[in-house]
Amino acid sequence: MNHPATPSPSVILCGADGEAIGYLPKDQVHHRDTPLHLAFSSYIFDSDRRLLVTRRSSAKATWPGVTTNSCCGHPEPEEPLTDAVRRRVHEELGVKAENITLVLPTFSYRAQMPNGIVEYELCPVFTATAESTTLQADPEEVDGAEWIPWHSFATRVCDGTLEVSPWCRMQVEQLVELGPDPLRWAAGDPTQLPAAATY
Repeated sequence: MNHPATPSPSVILCGADGEAIGYLPKDQVHHRDTPLHLAFSSYIFDSDRRLLVTRRSSAKATWPGVTTNSCCGHPEPEEPLTDAVRRRVHEELGVKAENITLVLPTFSYRAQMPNGIVEYELCPVFTATAESTTLQADPEEVDGAEWIPWHSFATRVCDGTLEVSPWCRMQVEQLVELGPDPLRWAAGDPTQLPAAATY
């Protein structure tokens, strides 16, 4: 019996001022002329200040096989970003995210792969803690994962000895300015989030 294909989730398209201007199925968003859209990045820590570092699946359309932060994703229409973080961390990694905290409300970037495919996102950054360090990673999303002390990871990213995704490198450069202890970073101002994210 043939089963209908699961429809691609919708991605929120954004205008120049961060407002929502429409939606597109995720599988139609990323190409050489990717429109500006809403996303998030998350950094998941354990109680020893180790960061969950992942390697993107080799099947991903953008930056396949590249080392990056814990989890990225796109909120569904009218889904609060904290709910989206919780949902995607569980779906991709099998981890229950707790203490979800907004830390970089205004982060955005545009990056282009050698093959011309572009990422172009308003991408607020969150931290969270993990209830357990045991993972159940989705192989369609993640090829590998490990827990790395934050200071070691941040140092290697900033000095260029560890190659990571372009958004992760830019985020880490801003996160280190918040202080040495990731569990004590001040929360960002939610009023600075893009208008498309204010549900």
